[in-house]
Formats: sequence, structure tokens, C-alpha cells
Amino acid sequence: MPNKTIYVSDDDLPLYQRAQELAGGTLSAAITSALRRFVEIEEGRKQGYDEIIVRVGQGLGRKQRFSGVLLAQWERSTNERTETFHVYRSRGKKFVVHVERSEAHTNVGPGAEKWNTGWRAWVGDWSANQTWTWTPAESTLHVAESLDELRDLLPTELYDLVADIVDQPAIEDLDL
Repeated sequence: MPNKTIYVSDDDLPLYQRAQELAGGTLSAAITSALRRFVEIEEGRKQGYDEIIVRVGQGLGRKQRFSGVLLAQWERSTNERTETFHVYRSRGKKFVVHVERSEAHTNVGPGAEKWNTGWRAWVGDWSANQTWTWTPAESTLHVAESLDELRDLLPTELYDLVADIVDQPAIEDLDL
């Protein structure tokens, strides 16, 4: 295996030592891992893809990262919550659907059905005896291999929008 020499300044030495510890004792493994990630991100960027980081789960959840391009964003609201759909195409040509749902407040007390009919039904009903449920905010991430699989993950209007733009290139070079 060929040897490569890396010159490290005294100021950067603690960084290299910490990387070596995190990589399990070999600096070569740390450098290779970092370079692999750098090349993947830069090649994707040159092809028109961005590094996408989304939160998944309830509340703060956990972060998930991938390389992709945003195809469409769509939002809708109900009396209880809002939903935001982001549809991406990954570098691997898969479709990634990230859905963010706000926290939900649902009236479950007496006369709860009228709360779903609009604000006019609320007028005159200022009773202190109200019962509500609360559902925390959540986000999900789904991956579809094809447009057919994507259809089941999206509202019809959003699916139609994505299907119309899916064949457009991530970057179009103009000869100006």
C-alpha cells in the first residue's frame, strides 16, 4: 500500500488526534471517510443536487441527510393542523417525500362536530367547559423507487404536479 505524507500544523494537531480517536485508532480511516463524504457531496453539487437535511419523528426527532433536488413543495391545512409536503429526487433517481405535520388540537367535547364547520358556528359558544386533545408535531420520510410508488404517498394534486416536472433536468446548460 502506498504511503502518503500529510504535514499538519501544530494548531491543527488536536483535530487530527481527535479524528484518529473517533475513527478507531487510524488516521488513515478518518481521512478516507472525510474524503469519501467530500467527493460525494461535491460530485452531487456539480450535478445540481444539494445536501438535504430533514428532521424525522415526533418533536425534535432525529436528523436524516441525503443528496437531492427539490421537485415540489405543497401545503394544506385543516381545522386541526397543517401539513407540508416536500418531494425530492435523490442522486440515485429515487423519490424522497418529507412530510411535516404541525401539532394538532382537536375538540372532543360536547358539540365538537360544530368546531369543524367554521368560525360562525363558534359564535355564542364561549363555554369554559371545552375538551381538547393535543397531538405533537411530527415528520416522516418515505422513499419511492418509481412514480407508481410515489402516487400512494402524495395527495393527487401534488402527484400530478411532480409527474409533470419529473423529466426536467436538474441543470440545463444554456448556450448563450
